[in-house]
Amino acid sequence: MVLELDKIDAFYGKSHVLHKVSMEVGEGEIVTLLGRNGVGKSTTLKSIMGLVSPRNGSIRFKGEEIVGLRPYKICCKGIGYVPEERRIFPLLTVRQNLLVGLRNNRPTGHRWTIEKIYNHFPQLARRERQRGGYLSGGEQQMLTLARTLMGNPELLLVDEPTEGLAPILVEMVINILVEIKEGGGSILLVSQAIDMAIGVTKQVYIMSKGEVVFGGTKEKFYADEGIRKKYLEV
Repeated sequence: MVLELDKIDAFYGKSHVLHKVSMEVGEGEIVTLLGRNGVGKSTTLKSIMGLVSPRNGSIRFKGEEIVGLRPYKICCKGIGYVPEERRIFPLLTVRQNLLVGLRNNRPTGHRWTIEKIYNHFPQLARRERQRGGYLSGGEQQMLTLARTLMGNPELLLVDEPTEGLAPILVEMVINILVEIKEGGGSILLVSQAIDMAIGVTKQVYIMSKGEVVFGGTKEKFYADEGIRKKYLEV
């Protein structure tokens, strides 16, 4: 396993938001984390990245405990994070934003370069000298993903990468996630676009009120209509 969460408890102040959360991501897998808004999905990703410090439990990356490490150290170990909030540098150009994320820590054949990014995101190539703050919402979303890929992570944590994107851009993002997987990378994906996410995933987890209430293959997920209605449908 590339990533193992074992009984994680996390808090915001006195508010207990994650309750004994356990899940796994294998090498070369896309694992999808589902659930309604506010159930703890983003907090799970932030806990992995050290942005929220778990009070109990264990998080292991390639067998190494990472709870308690600073976020930049977790990043340097090979974990990339694409936040829902985008967080680009608005005063830097597209190219400068990409260079900020540059880390050549993967074999050449699997390494993301600016040229490779521009090949996959032609919109960013056309906007290369544009400041990030002047990009559209969809372009900023693509830039956030692209900048994280420039770090060449072995594990990618992706929070709602297709939210607000046009259908053609959604397809582009999904194709890139599949390419990452086929190149040996692993992905933990949070998404409200259930059918899109499940179509490329191997393992599915569902969260409700800070707890994991389902874990299994996508075949098991589709076979269990009751759990989908209870925890996902409005």
